[in-house]
Amino acid sequence: MDPNINEDRRRFQVARIDTPQATTNTPPFFMDQEEADHAGGVAALQIPEAYNYDATFLASLHQMTREAFPREMNYRNLFSIAKAGAATRPTLPELMEPSGEKREDDTDVDAVEKKGVKLGWILGVFLPCLLNIWGVMLFLRLTWVMGQGGVFAGIGLLTLCNLVTFITALSVSAVSTNGQIKGGGIYYMISRSLGAEFGGAIGLMFTVANCIACSMHTIGFCEAVQEMLRTDFKTFIVDDAKNDIRIVGVIALIACLIIVIVGMQWVARIQVVLLVMLLAAQVSVITGAAIGPYNDDQRAQGFLGFHWDVFVSNFAPKFSVTDGVQHSFFSVFAVYFPAVTGIVAGANLSGDLKDPGYAIPLGTLAAIAGTYFSYVLLGLISAASVMRVASGNITELYMPQMMPNSTVMPTPMPFIGNVTPTLSIPELMASRAFQCEDIECKFGLLYNYQTMTMMSSWGPMIYIGCFAASLSSAIATLCSAPRVLQAMAQDKLYPGIGPFGVGFGSSNDPVRGTILSFVVAVGFLLIAELNAVGTLTSNFYLAAYSLVNFCVFHAELAKSPGWRPGFKYYTAWLSLLGTVLCIAAMFLVNWITALITYGLIVLFYLFVQYREPDANWGSSMQAAAYSGALKAVHDLSNIEEHVKNFRPQILCMSGFPGARPPLVDFANLITKHSSLLICGNIIDGNIPLSTKANYPRLARAWLNKHRIRAFYKHVEDGCFEHGCKAMLQLVGLGNLRPNMILLGYKSDWRDAPREDVIAYVNVVHAAFERIMAVGILRVKGGLDYSSVLETVICLDEVETDSQTYNGDENVEANMDDNVNHLDEVEKKKPKKQKNQKPKKLGQRKGPAGYGDVKLPTSVFTSITRFQQKQAKGFIDVYWLYDDGGLTILIPFILQRTKTFINSKLRIFTVLSRTGELEEEQRNMAKLLTKFRIEFADLIVIPDVQRKAQPATKELFLEIIEPCRRKGQNTGREDAFITDEELEIFKEKNNRHMRLRELLLEYSAESTMVVMTLPLPRRSTISAPLYMAWLELLTREMPPMLLVRGNQQSVLTFYS
Repeated sequence: MDPNINEDRRRFQVARIDTPQATTNTPPFFMDQEEADHAGGVAALQIPEAYNYDATFLASLHQMTREAFPREMNYRNLFSIAKAGAATRPTLPELMEPSGEKREDDTDVDAVEKKGVKLGWILGVFLPCLLNIWGVMLFLRLTWVMGQGGVFAGIGLLTLCNLVTFITALSVSAVSTNGQIKGGGIYYMISRSLGAEFGGAIGLMFTVANCIACSMHTIGFCEAVQEMLRTDFKTFIVDDAKNDIRIVGVIALIACLIIVIVGMQWVARIQVVLLVMLLAAQVSVITGAAIGPYNDDQRAQGFLGFHWDVFVSNFAPKFSVTDGVQHSFFSVFAVYFPAVTGIVAGANLSGDLKDPGYAIPLGTLAAIAGTYFSYVLLGLISAASVMRVASGNITELYMPQMMPNSTVMPTPMPFIGNVTPTLSIPELMASRAFQCEDIECKFGLLYNYQTMTMMSSWGPMIYIGCFAASLSSAIATLCSAPRVLQAMAQDKLYPGIGPFGVGFGSSNDPVRGTILSFVVAVGFLLIAELNAVGTLTSNFYLAAYSLVNFCVFHAELAKSPGWRPGFKYYTAWLSLLGTVLCIAAMFLVNWITALITYGLIVLFYLFVQYREPDANWGSSMQAAAYSGALKAVHDLSNIEEHVKNFRPQILCMSGFPGARPPLVDFANLITKHSSLLICGNIIDGNIPLSTKANYPRLARAWLNKHRIRAFYKHVEDGCFEHGCKAMLQLVGLGNLRPNMILLGYKSDWRDAPREDVIAYVNVVHAAFERIMAVGILRVKGGLDYSSVLETVICLDEVETDSQTYNGDENVEANMDDNVNHLDEVEKKKPKKQKNQKPKKLGQRKGPAGYGDVKLPTSVFTSITRFQQKQAKGFIDVYWLYDDGGLTILIPFILQRTKTFINSKLRIFTVLSRTGELEEEQRNMAKLLTKFRIEFADLIVIPDVQRKAQPATKELFLEIIEPCRRKGQNTGREDAFITDEELEIFKEKNNRHMRLRELLLEYSAESTMVVMTLPLPRRSTISAPLYMAWLELLTREMPPMLLVRGNQQSVLTFYS
């Protein structure tokens, strides 16, 4: 035995750890470069026995750790893994928790997935593409194309068609190698690349296109049968016209249906037989053209054999009238283009392929190259051997051409006995049989669709080839259509198509979809006109191809890291060229049909978008949305702020959004989906990691359910003040950051710990220090309903046949909106009951109390007060001090919402100078007019400095009583109200008491009150006294917003 073999075996042998040799003469672990080069290959790394380990310890490593090892199964969609019962990659919270179970053994997901008959690139892609491209047009319309366009335009037309399909094939190859492709073909590629909306739009149309193509190929088969009956058997079925085509076509479609239902394995076998017939028919045409015509009948019909003069006569285009239609380059293009649409026959069977990423590019491009060569070759052969027009009259074949302006018929050449006169091809070309200006010609390239049958060395072989071509293409399209429909049905993009997503057998064959496709194909078969159906087919295929090319261009443009196709021979700009060519061809062929097609695409797009399917597929649209948003934020950061573009961008300190619905609803009224709204929450850092990780998801679900466009952000801090300060500093990006903080009024400030009151006021200070506006909202009954409210969080079910997996468990939970109980709720997630239908996101339900107890009407009304349309009334605006205009801007915004649309503005302001009441009123009215603020009334308060009533003073003393510093009180100086402070702020105290009296006088019955927020000066006023001012202004009042701008203008009267 070769000693080198023993050496190699020894190197990779697992040694026992008690091997005696392990302790003696241990060689170094690494060899030097010379030794490594000498060893070569894998053996260059020689691992000594001393460094080998007992394999039993290695085998159990995954049982000793909760970490996941790199495996393919970890990157599959979550549902496939869950269905297989395999252990998934743990989440970070699971890894970081101090205790937990060890991981289970890895399960091979591939071993548990259902395996059916899978095809390679030859049987699965190459052959279907060949048979679909070598369709009925090859034998029935290629010669007509060469007759209309001549060699120059005909070959150009073939090249243009194949250029479109070649570029599309490159795009298909790029998409198919960018990840695992499943069933659905073109639909799957477009939907996963451009999104569910585009996929749903084009998928439905592509299904119909395949059905139309199936009927087109069947009509071609019927025409061949009809011609064979007419010429060889001198008979017909009914009328030798459309009814014969319909009868034969339905029978042929039934046969195709049976073959397709039998299964893909039989389809592949039958296609091999059909391919042999097709190749034999093409060889027959080539040999027949080389041999030349057998008799004068063939010569009179235009078949003269190879000759340069024939080729030259057919070089220039000569577009003429056929079947009453004056043809042009693009009308011929429309008729012929279905001949090359078979490039997606393999892609449409992606679910039946062993390796779609390898098979689709190789098989498709090989099929395009082979079929393009054959089409060009047969086109050149026909143009070099058959005249463009011919009368078919043998007598005229030997009659010289009539001289111009002559009325005397030329004399035919005499026949000597039974011997036909021998004429050269140039002489025959000059005969009257090929001059059709004044006689009716029914033969030649232009008029005889059976020209290839005449050229063939054995005519019946062309019939066999035509039958094979048409039936093979019909079978291929009848296989493709139901699979696209099946993929759409499994994705549940359209209502009512769910039953067509069910597959049967080991190959998951879509039998129901096949029957439906058969019915649709029969419907289009009844048209019984090949050219008309061919034009319609071209239109739908071009629309699909334009979107396929756009997929690649858009994915390249989005620059998503997830876009990394294995196929590298493509460019974004080539795909864009393919898109433009497809769209241009559609409109040049028939602009009305093109408009209708794209109109239907837009209609289906909007329908799918309206249904909002659960389809998170990582499309390029999502990547572009990210890129666009990132670019917009960067651009926005470089734009200097301008008063005309000011928008209130609110940080709403709502806690968990569902805990304070009125506060979030009110903030949403101000932003109105057109400005930034962030719901801020300060959470305890000691709650479990799994619970904290669920906060954003649950908050987003609540916001989406209530149709509120807002972001959620939480900060972990045990102190409200510190958490708010951190959030004020961190939230936002560039200029897309909050410029206003909205707080709920702290109604329990008198009974709360002094530190909490100080922290609340310090948050107001912190916002002003960061040059932000501050708003404080108070409503009767308060804003926090977490103690009585339970909101149902309805998460959309993760469908078992969908590709939308975001790492979240499918949960339908009754979620306590009190954020302190979220960790408990996580432990109480109910399991989904059998046959229980999922609740859809966005369904509004009335809030229920604990145990689904219905809330009192008054409580429900209070919770939804800012969701309901308010009755006619007034929004009273107390613009006391010029804060930049925010106090007047926010009421203006509120008035334009549906909630307050019935309310009118009443403006209140104070008289700044005694004796100038009328002038002050005129100036304010003029200013509001310049600001284009409509108001119902304007009131200037002249006596705001007047002493308050005794009852108001008593109320004020009652409010501050619990906060007065007394002998036994100890603590911070700013935690209590001292007599010295009351004396210092004597005038301001009186002013706020007087404002309360005015509020009760004018605004007690108003719909809403907005007032300028008093400004607390740091280290001057204590927190309790400041809160006492707010209490005076807001107690027992309608919904009231105290707001203060940042002293920068938010209104302007300049254009």
